[in-house]
Amino acid sequence: MPKKTSTIPSAPLAVIIKKAGAARVSDDAARELGSYLMEYAAQIAKQAVEIAKHSGRKTVNENDIRIAAKKY
Repeated sequence: MPKKTSTIPSAPLAVIIKKAGAARVSDDAARELGSYLMEYAAQIAKQAVEIAKHSGRKTVNENDIRIAAKKY
């Protein structure tokens, strides 16, 4: 099975998992978390773009992200 790739580096993802209580983290686990985070982030970003457009703006701002994130 081909490995999933993410634009998020594995090391910070492993840190997140370790902060959650894991003693050790496999590279596959970190990559899998990255895959889910990318999907989640893409959904939030898409919603934030719609919020900005609805507000008559082309630029997505911090508040758009906050509002979009609350929906998920």
